[in-house]
Amino acid sequence: MNNALTAICLCRRAGKLVMGFDAVCGEFGKKGFCGAVIASDVSAKTEKETRFAAQKFGRQVVKADFTMDEAQNALGKRAGVFLINDEGLFGAVTKHIIKNSEQ
Repeated sequence: MNNALTAICLCRRAGKLVMGFDAVCGEFGKKGFCGAVIASDVSAKTEKETRFAAQKFGRQVVKADFTMDEAQNALGKRAGVFLINDEGLFGAVTKHIIKNSEQ
């Protein structure tokens, strides 16, 4: 399994993960979220709207190196947009994404 997906699974177990575009967009207005991760195969419209909403609140969006199908296999739910509500966990996820993109 992808290391970034493993970290996202940890976020879910910790209760610090919101999955799905609509749920994530509903959370953007609330305090406490650190950043969003989008799967590599989300539509261009979904990516654009997610980035726009995150930028509005000064948050980061990272494009992951895993697909929505891989996320479904790891998390049990098909989603392409993930919001992480913990700074340390968001850092761990992005670290793995950056590390995998450099290889």
